[in-house]
Amino acid sequence: MGGLSARFGSLLPPDLEESLKFPLVLTDPENSCSNVSTKLVGSIALSFRGDCDFTRKAEIVQSAGSVALLVVNDEEDLFEMVCPSNHTYLNISIPVVMVTKSAGSTLKAMLAAGQVEVLLYSPKRPILDVSVVFLWMMAIGTIICASIWSEFSSSQSDDERYKELSSKESATVAFVKEEPKEEILDISVKGAIFFVIMASVFLVLLYFFMASWVFWVLIVLFCIGGVEGMHSCIVGLISRKCKSCCQKTMHMPLIGDIPIVSFIVLLFCLAFAIFWVINQKASWAWIGQDILGICMMIAVLQVARLPNIMVATVLLCCAFFYDIFWVFLSPVFFKESVMIAVARGDNSGGVSIPMLLRVPRVFDPWGGYNMIGFGDILFPGLLVLLLYRFDKENKRSLLKGYYLWGTAGYGVGLCLTYLGLYFMNGQGQPALLYLVPCTLGLSIVLASLRGELRVLWHYGRESSSSDDAARSV
Repeated sequence: MGGLSARFGSLLPPDLEESLKFPLVLTDPENSCSNVSTKLVGSIALSFRGDCDFTRKAEIVQSAGSVALLVVNDEEDLFEMVCPSNHTYLNISIPVVMVTKSAGSTLKAMLAAGQVEVLLYSPKRPILDVSVVFLWMMAIGTIICASIWSEFSSSQSDDERYKELSSKESATVAFVKEEPKEEILDISVKGAIFFVIMASVFLVLLYFFMASWVFWVLIVLFCIGGVEGMHSCIVGLISRKCKSCCQKTMHMPLIGDIPIVSFIVLLFCLAFAIFWVINQKASWAWIGQDILGICMMIAVLQVARLPNIMVATVLLCCAFFYDIFWVFLSPVFFKESVMIAVARGDNSGGVSIPMLLRVPRVFDPWGGYNMIGFGDILFPGLLVLLLYRFDKENKRSLLKGYYLWGTAGYGVGLCLTYLGLYFMNGQGQPALLYLVPCTLGLSIVLASLRGELRVLWHYGRESSSSDDAARSV
């Protein structure tokens, strides 16, 4: 159970061997704003926030013989307790720590059931936890896999189409290799703006109306997307390694003939998702959530596409300001960060939504998870895939192209995000604040230096118009 020390009073010992270990006592009155009637000698006082200054509470419980004070906040955020401006001298020698509302409720319930002993110390947090490196590799790996996956799957389709057509056509007829038709959704400027606006509306609705049933709706939607993405990835891998495996079909009522392998994989994916839902509160459940999330994002990045840098600029700039507003500026209007509150699940009993990748902190004595939202991967990922297509069509090498620089910029942006978390004592950071300049900004600067900004800006328009003209001839 974590807390936040006050800017006054003594510091907690950093080592477990020197920790304060005393029985916990709930003060009477619970706000500790007047002389308490409970015996606090040689105990840790538990008090609730409100009705008087924090220093006043500390002075009262200290005079009653308490060795420390735990202040329960009236919300899930931890508020930094400071000295009032009119206080010039304080004689507070005990440590004062604030805990969250849910933690305070738990402690109060435990006290009602019997005696509770509390151990207080402040272990030092490591500068870099291995979970950060692992999460960094997962985010970049997702984008790289999504980049090469389209080429990976299209090459297989081309081979099958070539064999099918070549066996049917005579030798006198010239074979013209056609590109396979893909279900692609090109994002427009209006669509980009509309998407960010709807994301804001959805975020506010989650903030005000997040209940258990809403959480389960999100779980179901997440599982549907994860199952579809996992099914697509696994079938693609099987068909790549064994071309004949997907030729055997079976008849299904109301559906028709489907490949047997596809049906078996679908059952496996459904069983995997159901198993994760049942065990989502287990300590290892993050593994299943990350697998489903990565597969879903790879599938989304195969369907959605940015046609050019112009649309990418509109989408990423809107997402840039969206992230900053809902993390840093929303407390001005909502009294707390809406993005952080929804991510933590403050209004849903502490249950967080599954639309993120998370990895437990291995060497952090405070525990918890390092997380990254799907949007922090998908938005820059759309741009990186655009750069990959541009380099591939123009036969650019890694150094002379844009894909390598976009991927490297994304990695640097994630590093800056984690540095921001460290220097701001773990306060939630809008990742797109760092990712957009390091990906979109770097791409625009590089294109400007090469004199190719106009080409990237209108990329897709000219090629599409030329394709239309070729088809009409």
